[in-house]
Amino acid sequence: MTMKCSFCTLPEIKNRTVAKNDLAFAFLTYIPIVPGHVLISPARCVAKFGDLSDEEVAAFFELRAKLEKALIKTFSAEGFNYAWNEGKAGGQSVSHFHLHMIPRKEGDKGIYKYEPREFLYRSESSESRPVTPEEELLDVAKLIREAAE
Repeated sequence: MTMKCSFCTLPEIKNRTVAKNDLAFAFLTYIPIVPGHVLISPARCVAKFGDLSDEEVAAFFELRAKLEKALIKTFSAEGFNYAWNEGKAGGQSVSHFHLHMIPRKEGDKGIYKYEPREFLYRSESSESRPVTPEEELLDVAKLIREAAE
């Protein structure tokens, strides 16, 4: 038996939808960090950002821009956190691609100071990890550039 996507099937998701266009929709998460924490998803059920068509990407980011204005107006947002996870190893728990959009203002709840290295390495502080030598960074940069050609 295959599991159906909760984003595509749960009536609660449709009821919590706050904005949509032909190719994307946004809805309130049931475990918000702060009020206004929304998830933006493509209308088509795909697992990864790279699976989206150019038209879907444009519609997705048009909806993000529309929501930015709405969340600033509604919650006096002074900034935003954005996050998405891809693949099991990347922490993705729902296989329908989605972007967390979290309106932030001084003094609100949740992680206020977001330091990606502290979040992603959890058990290691960024201070305990050694700085990578510049020569090694240049070697890695060269490998990535060559693979991207």
